[in-house]
Amino acid sequence: MSSHSRKSLLLAVACAIGAYLFFHVDNFWGMVLMGLLVVWALVTALPMMDAAWRMKVGFVATVFFGILIALWPTFEGLSHGRIRCPQYVKDRITFGIVKGLDLQGGLRLVYTVEVEEAIRDKRDRFADQMRQDLAVAYGIHSGEGLLKRDELAKLDEKVHIYEPESAVLRIKFKDPADTKYVDDRFIKKYSAELAQMKGEPGEVVFKIRADVETQIRDKAVAQAKDTVNRRVDELGLREASVTTRDEDIIVEVPGQDERTFNDIKEIIRRTARLEFKMVDDETDFFGKIPDSEVPANEGIQIWSENAPAGPGKTVKSSYARITKRENESMNDALERFKKWTSTLQVPDDHVIGFEKVEDYDEESSKFIEKGWRTFYLFSRAEVTGEYITDAQRAVNTQSGMPEIYVGITFSPTGADRFEEVTGANIQRRFAIILDDVVNSAPVIKSKIGGGRASITMGAGDPDTQLKNAEKLEMVLRSGALPAPITPSNESLIGPTLGEDSIKKGGIGAAAGMALVLLFMSFYYRKSGVVADIAVLFNLLIQLGILAAFSGTLTLPGIAGLALTVGMAVDANVLINERIREELRAGRSPRAAVDAGYDKAFSAIIDGHVTIFISGLILMQYGTGPVKGFAVTLVIGIIASLFTGVFCTRLVFDWWVRGAKVKRLSVGAEF
Repeated sequence: MSSHSRKSLLLAVACAIGAYLFFHVDNFWGMVLMGLLVVWALVTALPMMDAAWRMKVGFVATVFFGILIALWPTFEGLSHGRIRCPQYVKDRITFGIVKGLDLQGGLRLVYTVEVEEAIRDKRDRFADQMRQDLAVAYGIHSGEGLLKRDELAKLDEKVHIYEPESAVLRIKFKDPADTKYVDDRFIKKYSAELAQMKGEPGEVVFKIRADVETQIRDKAVAQAKDTVNRRVDELGLREASVTTRDEDIIVEVPGQDERTFNDIKEIIRRTARLEFKMVDDETDFFGKIPDSEVPANEGIQIWSENAPAGPGKTVKSSYARITKRENESMNDALERFKKWTSTLQVPDDHVIGFEKVEDYDEESSKFIEKGWRTFYLFSRAEVTGEYITDAQRAVNTQSGMPEIYVGITFSPTGADRFEEVTGANIQRRFAIILDDVVNSAPVIKSKIGGGRASITMGAGDPDTQLKNAEKLEMVLRSGALPAPITPSNESLIGPTLGEDSIKKGGIGAAAGMALVLLFMSFYYRKSGVVADIAVLFNLLIQLGILAAFSGTLTLPGIAGLALTVGMAVDANVLINERIREELRAGRSPRAAVDAGYDKAFSAIIDGHVTIFISGLILMQYGTGPVKGFAVTLVIGIIASLFTGVFCTRLVFDWWVRGAKVKRLSVGAEF
C-alpha cells in the first residue's frame, strides 16, 4: 500500500469518528459533511490511476451522494411515498422541491407598491431637516433635540415649508431678504440628493434628483418584498414564493385552503405603518366650520369635548363624527367620511385622523361599531414604526376586565426620541396611528422613558381581540412596509389543472429525454452511454440545486429540465465528433481524447454562455412561468458544463490511461 493510500485511509477513519461525534451531538449537517469526506478519502485510496484523477473522481462521488441525501425527502414526496425517507432525515432537512401552482393549484396574488408614498416620506424627512436648520439659523432653536411646538410656531411666522408635489419642496420666506439663510453651506448639505430649481421671489425650491427617486423606488420595492417574505415565513408557509416584477410583488401560495388564503391576504396587505402624531386640540379646526357646510343628511355632525392643552389647562375642542348607516360596512362609512373631509381646507402641516366609535351594548355585553370620529393632527410624525425592534402581545387585567394589547419596544434612538417627545408634550393628546387609522389618542401623563409603549386592541370580544393582537404582533415584528401596497390581480388555480398538467408534462419530458438518450447510446455506442450517464447526473444536480434553495417546480420548469438535457447532450456530441475527427487523422486514442476535448471546449463555452445570458435576462425580466423556465435553464447550463466536460473526461481518461484501450467506442466505424 502506497503512502498516499495510507494517509487517505487514516483520513477516512478520522472523518468517520467525526461523523459519529456530530451524530452524538445531533449536528446533522456536520455528520453528513464528515460522511461525504469519508467517501472522498476512500476513493482517493483506491490503487488505480494517479492521485489527481482519484481526487477528481472522489469529488464527483461526494457531489453525487450529497445530492442524493439532499433530495431524499423530496423523492419521497414526488414518488407519493414509494421511496421511503427516515423521519430522522426528514426532520433535519428543511428544504426541498415543491410543486408550483400549475402542478398542484393554489393562490396567485399580485400587489403594486405605491412607491410615490415612499418618495413623499423621503421628501417629508428633508422638510423636517430643513426646518431644524432654519430654526437654528434664525436663533429659534439650539440645534439639540427636536423642535418644540412653540419653536415651530415661531419658525412658521418667518418661513413656511410646504410640499406641493411628491418630490418637490418649497421654502417660502415671509421676508424675501431671508433667502440669505439658504446659503452655499445649506445647499451643499442637500446637493447630493436634492436639486435646486427656480422659484418665485422670496421662495427657494428643491426637487429630489431623478437618480435618487429611482433609488427610492427600487429600495421601496426590495424592502416591501423582504417584508412580505418575512410575513409569509411567520405564517409558516415554506412553500410560498415571493418575487418582484418592476413595482409589482407576486405571491404564489400552493394549496387549496380558502380560509388560509383569506388570512394570508389580510396579513400581506397590512401596511403596518405605525406613527405617533400630536393632536392639535388648541386650534379647534372643526369648530370653525359653518353649519351649512356640514351634511347632516349624510349622518355627519360636529361634536365638542374638553381636551387637555398642557399642564393645568383644558380647551374646548370640536370634532366631526359620522354615523354608520344600517347595513353599511365601517369601511364604506369611512370612505363617505373621507370624501367629505377632502373638501375641507386643511393646512399642509396638518392632517385629519379617523378613529372608530363604538358603544357598549348591555344586552349583548358587546361593543357595537357606530361610526367614525376625527382628530385634528399635526402632519409630522414624531415617532414612526421604523424605530420598533420587537412586538409582543399581552393581557392587562388590572382594570377588572381583561384588556389585550401589543407591547412594542423601541430601538435606543427611538426610545430617546419617544422620551423627548412625551416630555415636551405633557397633558396633551398623542395619537397612535396604525395603517392610517387612529388606534387611540391617550393623554401623556408624564415623560415616558424605557423605550416601551403599548397599542390596545380596542373593544370587542376577547377572541376577536386576541386574533387581532396576533396579526398585529406578526406584522410589526416582520416590519412595516416602506410604502402601501394595493392588490392588482388575484387568481385561484384549481387542483384539477395541476394534476392534468403534471401528468402530460411529465410524459412529454420523459419521452423527449428517453429519445435523446436512446439516440446517443445507439449512435455513439459506449461513448454515448457515458454521455447518457452524464446527462442523468446533470438532471440530478439540477434537482439538488433547486431543492437546496427550496425551489418551486413548475410545468415550464419541467420543460426547462428537458431542454437542458438536449444542451448537455449537445456538449457530448461536439466532444465525440472532435475525437472521431482526430482518430480519422491517425492519432492515438489518448492523443485523440486530449485534442478532442481541447478543440471542442471553446465551442461548448460559446454555446453555453449565450444561452446562459439569455436565461439571466429571462430571470430578470420574466415572471411566473417564464421565470420558472429561466431558472431551471440557467441551473442546467452550469450543471451541463460540470457533467458534460469534467465528469465525462474522467471516464475517457480512465479508458486511454488506465485501461489503455486500443480502440475507442465513439461510433460504428471505430
